Amino acid sequence: MPKKKNHILWFSEITNKDVPLVGGKNASLGEMYSKLTPKGVAVPNGFAVTAQAYDYFIKTTGVKKQIRSILKTLNTHNLRNLQAHGKKVREAILKAEFPEDLKESIIEAYHKLGQQETYLNVEGEEEILDFSKKCMASLFTDRAISYRADKGFSHFSVLLSITVQKMVRSDLATSGVMFSIDTESGFRDAVLINSIYGLGEYIVQGYVNPDEYYVFKPTMKQGFDPIIHKALGRKGKKLIYDSKAELNMKSLPVAKKDQERFALTDKEVILLAKWAVQIEEHYKKPMDMEWAQDGRTGKMYIVQARPETVRSQDDPNTLIEYAMKERGKVLTVGASVGNKVGQGKVNIIRDVKDIHKFKPGEVLVTEMTDPDWEPIMKIAGAIVTNSGGRTCHAAIISRELGIPCIVGTRNATENKAK
Repeated sequence: MPKKKNHILWFSEITNKDVPLVGGKNASLGEMYSKLTPKGVAVPNGFAVTAQAYDYFIKTTGVKKQIRSILKTLNTHNLRNLQAHGKKVREAILKAEFPEDLKESIIEAYHKLGQQETYLNVEGEEEILDFSKKCMASLFTDRAISYRADKGFSHFSVLLSITVQKMVRSDLATSGVMFSIDTESGFRDAVLINSIYGLGEYIVQGYVNPDEYYVFKPTMKQGFDPIIHKALGRKGKKLIYDSKAELNMKSLPVAKKDQERFALTDKEVILLAKWAVQIEEHYKKPMDMEWAQDGRTGKMYIVQARPETVRSQDDPNTLIEYAMKERGKVLTVGASVGNKVGQGKVNIIRDVKDIHKFKPGEVLVTEMTDPDWEPIMKIAGAIVTNSGGRTCHAAIISRELGIPCIVGTRNATENKAK
């Protein structure tokens, strides 16, 4: 049995060396909280429920044996079989009771953060335990089970660590993402910042086109406030916290006057850009970060940081340009991702359940994408979406795959060549 203290590790106890114990996200949060908070970069406090705690839970409760038994008849090439087995595994995890010592460890740490605050849209002892089990069950989504089976990985060689972090009430203010490198050109002297109202999920999911800002690093380091580019996004809706709603969140429309103004002040943009530079200098590489503003206090926070893995890998001594030899009728306009030229037969797919109708080399046109769309995104000649900005899911995956993409067109699914 692992020692009780191994069930929980506070951010102040974690560094980047602790990935095996707490996973990459927690390790990065701990690294920033320990090393950068003293330098003025604000990171909300929190703790990790460790990988050892997960392993202890599935062994002590007998769930590990149940999972092993359930998966004996798994066939990942039969969709219904996969779905049925995944559901049984997740139900087994959710029905199991936490061992008393692990339950006490989680609740004790939760109270130390402050019981009257909100964490990950979760309040109270019962919810913190319930959502912890839901996190554990997520290790056995159909997609995760299929991936491990197809790659020959053991389902028990992959462990899971949970992040419990003091909630920044960005549902009452703003949130977004930023890069310490230009995501399109790879230019390293600029910070790119995107902002929306409410919780940040709507940026990555592509539901909202965010405001966009570029800050020039060298001049900023000289004491100036060089915002060299600002573009107003259509921030038509926001995601807020609501304890009575499903998943504790609900969508609300954004007032017209707020849509027509920038979500951040210039002072806030510069503060975030300075933090981006500090984080980049600490990690010694271009970084991809998530930030949030607390609507109760007005304070800004960094809530996640990880290395940028696409443009930072480009050869700075090589410049590749693409040119179109012929031009046709313009059907729609949006924000380009990358500078490649794509072509192919347009296939408008409005729902992920229809992705089986997509053929290799076609141009995928849809409202937005999420991880469920990735099997056809990998074989697309190009991707066009109605919604989203340069940091939404479609843009991120297209950039990683090197596939031409246009996001935020508003009406691509309604336009057809005549």
